[in-house]
Amino acid sequence: MGDADKGAKVFKQKCSQCHNVNKGGKHQTGPNLYGMYSRKTGQAVGFSYTEANKNKGITWTEETLDVYLTNPKKYIPGTKMVFAGIKKANERKDLIAYLKRETTAS
Repeated sequence: MGDADKGAKVFKQKCSQCHNVNKGGKHQTGPNLYGMYSRKTGQAVGFSYTEANKNKGITWTEETLDVYLTNPKKYIPGTKMVFAGIKKANERKDLIAYLKRETTAS
């Protein structure tokens, strides 16, 4: 498991321009990520996903996020997410820890 506090910095640098993690927050260029854990790809209500995202059919977990965040376009060909990915495993682990802490309903 990564360090969620370090992951907050990674999120701010690499994700926050397109996503937020606020309960009830509005979608931006990318969907609001609150509630993403244990949700299938392409299922945030009110966000316009590509068919590739809707049809991928995986559930977001630490494992699937790790693969996805390494290279989003390789994992979901046809996604409109332009992010190239995070090559450093420790940065991905920290980000995933942050996302789990911030997007899971308490």
